[in-house]
Amino acid sequence: MWDYTEKVLELFYNPKNQGAIEATDAAGIAVVFGEVGSIACGDALRLHIKIEVDTDKILDARFQTFGCTSAIASSSALTEIIKGLTLDEALNISNRDIANYLGGLPEEKMHCSVMGQEALEAAIYKYRGIEVEEHEEDDGRLVCSCFGVSENRIRRVVIENNLTTVEQVTSYVKAGGGCSSCAAEIEDLIAAIQEEKDLTAIRVAAEIATAQAQNRPLTTVQKINLIQAVLQEVRPVLLADGGDVELYDVDGDVVKVVLKGACGSCSSSLATLKNSIEARLREHVSPSLVVEAVS
Repeated sequence: MWDYTEKVLELFYNPKNQGAIEATDAAGIAVVFGEVGSIACGDALRLHIKIEVDTDKILDARFQTFGCTSAIASSSALTEIIKGLTLDEALNISNRDIANYLGGLPEEKMHCSVMGQEALEAAIYKYRGIEVEEHEEDDGRLVCSCFGVSENRIRRVVIENNLTTVEQVTSYVKAGGGCSSCAAEIEDLIAAIQEEKDLTAIRVAAEIATAQAQNRPLTTVQKINLIQAVLQEVRPVLLADGGDVELYDVDGDVVKVVLKGACGSCSSSLATLKNSIEARLREHVSPSLVVEAVS
């Protein structure tokens, strides 16, 4: 018996916003859906959103879910979270936000919150006319053939949720939960990601320590090296969504970057700059840095 919170049980027994949103011809209103999962794998979700075109605001959200208690509760929670948000704000919703709204989920059921996050992204990408293939994580090299999970998708969920074991990866995206022949490869991926993080942290700490020991601000070269190190840490998440980032120039406290692939064509690129890149650079390099995109 799973140890569910009261909020999970409440939204399972009395789900909010269940059902579909009918298409409309009303001026200035758009209705679109995104879907993930499959009945064959045990869980499937179709998320419907109604959008005010002029403001990009989500006016309504509903869901149709085939799955367990956690799947239904996570889907219901997601619709409650995103109503009233703009599309860019909604894209910042993580699977952790969904789980936190529910007061937590058993780790073995975290894949239900991941499914909600992915359905939301799929709906927004469809509305914006961005080819799903450009963002589909499973277009990468397949690691888990039992559940069709790619290396890109595993990398993303490991990085975003700080996962450290194969069992955790299985809980979040089911990879390794079938024949388990991919377990060793998943372990290698986790180890490689951790090594990348460690090297970035060591490099950043060394550069800062050197500057502090010499009682002087970071040199331009040191600043660029640190910025490059942080961008390398961010890149795997962007790559998993079909995008990429490249440092273009550093002008004082202004960091100019080029967003590539899906990130360059996506209207949510501002959120990418501010939340995925600028915030990390301010934390690890300098609190005064500002990131700008150049074409």
